[in-house]
Amino acid sequence: MAFRPVAALLVGLLVLLAAGAATRAEKETTVGVPAASAFARSFHGQAGASTIDRVARAALTWRGGPVTASTGEIVEIFVSDALPAETPEKWAEFLATLTHGPELARLTSSIASLAEVQELCGPRALGCYSRDEMVALGEPAPDGTTPEEVVRHEYGHHVAWYRQNTPWRAIDWGPKNWASAATVCSRVSRREAFPGNQSSNYARNPGEAWAEVYRLMDERKAGITTASWPIITPSFFPDEAALSAAELDVLQPWTAHRKSVFRRSFPKNAKKAWLIPLPTPLDGDLVLNVTLPRGGLHEVALVSSNRSTVLRRAQWASQRGKRLTTGICGQRAPFIRVTPSGAAGQVTVSVSRP
Repeated sequence: MAFRPVAALLVGLLVLLAAGAATRAEKETTVGVPAASAFARSFHGQAGASTIDRVARAALTWRGGPVTASTGEIVEIFVSDALPAETPEKWAEFLATLTHGPELARLTSSIASLAEVQELCGPRALGCYSRDEMVALGEPAPDGTTPEEVVRHEYGHHVAWYRQNTPWRAIDWGPKNWASAATVCSRVSRREAFPGNQSSNYARNPGEAWAEVYRLMDERKAGITTASWPIITPSFFPDEAALSAAELDVLQPWTAHRKSVFRRSFPKNAKKAWLIPLPTPLDGDLVLNVTLPRGGLHEVALVSSNRSTVLRRAQWASQRGKRLTTGICGQRAPFIRVTPSGAAGQVTVSVSRP
């Protein structure tokens, strides 16, 4: 998969705040944007290029390396010599206490001063993430942002890098469970969310919203209840369902589609349609393959929860087979409707859903 670093240009956000909703050729729903901090928790570079200035990093002095935390996990951590009061052991322990999976072992973290972070990540940045590498603030920011907030946010991006949300990229859309609970697909279709947008629509970028939701979820688990939400549009502020989905994405991530098979025999001259309830709590690709009896002309369709509105009809794929492919985007309780026609016999419906 092509690499896309995760970060943000605050300049675009300030322009958005000053101008309100951006004027577009296409109609766009306006969503309120929160007041901006003077700093960004992430900084964005060009797609496919690292955001971390490795030449500048090599010019700085660091202490640290692989550190064994109290959990027994080995954390690769470096602390800048510009922060004499900070230790690799302290930050290794902090990272090991975050809600995490096996992705922690793949991360290299650099904890630096504000000036160094901005040298490595870009102006106004408090931290940045590039595949398997994180740079984060090790001292309080002038706007009151704590180093722990920055580390949690950037670690959220690291989690997303190792999660799936087929057919979308979790690094841009957020992982599968949270993105579905947060209705990211529906928001994108209404032009209320902009995956991967690190400039004028940073506040409505679900990849950044995910990183902030991860931060809040982990803070709550740590007993921190003074949640702040300064950089993302309030509409993404998580409810209980979104927080639970975020935790599930970390500890029990989605990995593959569910397969189901349904069978029914229709007698001769059958008239009544067969309605198969199809719960779809997650957004993503849906595929139906239907095998009809020889001579069967049955109509097969995906219908909405009212059991009548047709969302998509299956098309002939072979002499006895029909196929339907579509995307689930906010439909949580559709039905498969099979209307008998032609020869009697068994109908088999194979379903692949997220």
